Amino acid sequence: MSVNTLNWLLVSYSLLCRWLVLYCSCKDDGSNCRLISASLSLPVLEKNGDIILGGLFSLHDTVVEPSLSFTAMPDLFTPFRFNFRTFRWMQTMIFAIEEINRDGTLLPNITLGYKIYDSCSTPHHALKAAMDGSVCHGTVPVVIGDGGSTQSLVVARILGVFHIPQVSYFSSCACLSDKNEFPAFLRTMPSDFFQVDALVQLVKHFGWTWVGVIAGDDAYGRGGANIFLGACVALHEIIPKNRAQDAISSIISNIRNSRARIILVFALEQDAEALFLFSPHSRTGLTGIQWLASEAWSTATVLSTPRKYHNILQGSMGFAIRHAEIPGLQTFLHRLNPKNTDNHADPFLVSFWEEMFQCSLAVPAEGQKNNSQGKPPCTGAEELKSITNIYSDVSQLRISYNVYKAVYAIIHALKAMRSCVKGKGPFLLQSCPDLQNVQPWQLLHYIKHVVYSTTIGDEIKFDENGDPVAMYDLVNWQFRGNEGIEFVIIGKFDETNTALNQKLQIQEQNILWNGNQTKVPLSVCSSICPPGTRKAIRPNFPICCHDCVVCAAGEISNQTDVIECERCLPEFWSNDERTACIPKQVEFLSFTDSMGITLLVISLFGSFSTCVVIVIFSCHRSTPIVRANNSELSFLLLISLTLCFLCSLTFIGQPSKWSCMLRHTAFGITFVLCISCILGKTIVVLIAFKATLPGSGVMKWFGPAQQKAIIILCTLVQAVICTVWLTVDPPSPHRLMPRESALVILLCDEGSYVAFGLVLGYIGLLACLCLFLAFLARKLPDNFNEARLITFSMLIFCAVWVAFVPAYISSPGKYSTVTEVFAILASSYGLLCCIFAPKCYIILLRPEKNTKKYLMTRTG
Repeated sequence: MSVNTLNWLLVSYSLLCRWLVLYCSCKDDGSNCRLISASLSLPVLEKNGDIILGGLFSLHDTVVEPSLSFTAMPDLFTPFRFNFRTFRWMQTMIFAIEEINRDGTLLPNITLGYKIYDSCSTPHHALKAAMDGSVCHGTVPVVIGDGGSTQSLVVARILGVFHIPQVSYFSSCACLSDKNEFPAFLRTMPSDFFQVDALVQLVKHFGWTWVGVIAGDDAYGRGGANIFLGACVALHEIIPKNRAQDAISSIISNIRNSRARIILVFALEQDAEALFLFSPHSRTGLTGIQWLASEAWSTATVLSTPRKYHNILQGSMGFAIRHAEIPGLQTFLHRLNPKNTDNHADPFLVSFWEEMFQCSLAVPAEGQKNNSQGKPPCTGAEELKSITNIYSDVSQLRISYNVYKAVYAIIHALKAMRSCVKGKGPFLLQSCPDLQNVQPWQLLHYIKHVVYSTTIGDEIKFDENGDPVAMYDLVNWQFRGNEGIEFVIIGKFDETNTALNQKLQIQEQNILWNGNQTKVPLSVCSSICPPGTRKAIRPNFPICCHDCVVCAAGEISNQTDVIECERCLPEFWSNDERTACIPKQVEFLSFTDSMGITLLVISLFGSFSTCVVIVIFSCHRSTPIVRANNSELSFLLLISLTLCFLCSLTFIGQPSKWSCMLRHTAFGITFVLCISCILGKTIVVLIAFKATLPGSGVMKWFGPAQQKAIIILCTLVQAVICTVWLTVDPPSPHRLMPRESALVILLCDEGSYVAFGLVLGYIGLLACLCLFLAFLARKLPDNFNEARLITFSMLIFCAVWVAFVPAYISSPGKYSTVTEVFAILASSYGLLCCIFAPKCYIILLRPEKNTKKYLMTRTG
């Protein structure tokens, strides 16, 4: 025998002995002890019949026990806090019995009676009631009740000894399924084992891994919480039965400190109410808690009706046993009236009536308007229909439906007993029971094997543990403004559905969470680290608490709860979710991005402007300003500038083998051609002024043929350098794959850096020579000195390319290409604007200056 079993037997034995001392062994011999027992007998609501059904209902939530000195007659116990909900359950039992008696088809010629006791929510009174009705007097072969698991545990141990069947309507403790300890216990209430299974699946469904558990200090609360507890729980608290404010405040403080957003309260509605009766100051920080309710209070009107609970409990969720409609029950509930002679024998009616109407049925003393308790007198003419409360509310018949099923289960068992065929019975020698003298152990056999269907189609039967089929409604407390809290069914749990993950079904779109939110609240100490993250141990926390660290850029994890992330290969990069390596994005100066489009427009505009200048010069080619300084060189310079603008386009677009070779050679040759033309014009300016001296023969050495030769020779040198470059080590596409970047940068590798330096150096050499010569000729006496314009253009050209070198070296990725294109365009615009803009100004706007006389006039 286990230690727990032994402890329960000792408790039951002590309670039994205590009651037997008061009851004097149930003797009926006229002794004084008989008088004491009679004076201490429990109130009972009874009705005679051929077969008497016992009932245990906790009509009061608490009771003050009398002092037992054993030297004087003890006072009667005083009950407190009348429970309208339980009173409805009791009336449902009476309604079912009277319905069966009126019908007469299930048990013809047999009248059912009842003996119903108030167990006052205490094991002591539950045991006294069971002893009085079943054990001592032996008039009750079966007991319906009790509600609380703690009371049922005590009663079931005693009734089990005598094989008296007990059918509970509300006791759900999983411990009562042990048939070795409770052989005569059955119930129409599913075991907490199934409820906890449903709660566990609910928690898993929403991904909550950091859940607090608060339990009532009784068999129901502790048993259910112990089944639910796992290896990692945010907190585990017990609501004390004395409901001390300090203890409740400590629980509230622990809830707040745990940071858990989901709290399961596995307790009776009285204990849950004590928890939520904390002061308004203590509620700070708790309005965002999502409460999970055990079925004991998941539809409790005592918590859903008062407005003081609405801000805290709105959005609460819990499982409730299935509800049903019982036709005619509400009318039956309204029949009660203290003036009705049929109700005079009801010992509970006075308490019910006075509590319902807050009045007193006692006649006040003469001259007093109220009784001694300060309540106005009841007239007896009050109508129950005029008051709406939990007693007359039949919209959520759940436990009442369990009571109704329990009565019919017993009746169907009695019907099966009556249908027994002699010689084919289930007992010794195949005998049948005697319905005129029903033996409890025989009735127990038939109840265990009963199978019947209710009027709404529910099949009622008990498994080998005396438990019914577990089916729950998942209810959500939804706030409806002035209408208060409404219990909305948002899912169900069906234990009979054996399909994988199909027991729990939820309509998530219909859920309103705490605060009328539609988003599922998050409550995790540490969620499962999804792909794309890795686990990092959180110091000084339970093993289930860890941090999920996102994999670094370029690293991935494609499984959950990995410890280390894997690095991608150089040509790959991690996706945004860090779950897979994908090819890196290719980056280059494209015609489609904003920078490429800008450079394209600037380049085309430059070439278009140059063409406009060519057109202007062509139209005015006979004018002095065009003919001055060799118009052929001017046109050649404009053509080369057009090519300079257009060569920048070769730098835009995806690099290829041919584009890489073309862009650098085209750039080198066109710019040398351009600078060669400027050099030729500069030399012509200098020689022209020197040739005006008497006896000078210099001009014959710098005629048009010689000028063309200079241009061809200079350009040919650059062409030779480019040819050697392309032959030995040409530019080629290059993929730059930095590990810290998600980009593959497509560039043109210069190939031979020496050749690239020679190309730039040669351009720089010609530019410097041209600048030097133009500088020498800048002050020659003339109204229109082209050398001055060339000087400015060469200063801009040299400044751009001097700044280009460090910028090109330091620019990352495609921006080095952008820098080179910018240098080409800037220097080209500098040459075009400085050399040709003044000439176009004179041609178009100041034609009076476009004369040989004006141009030849010396200044200075």
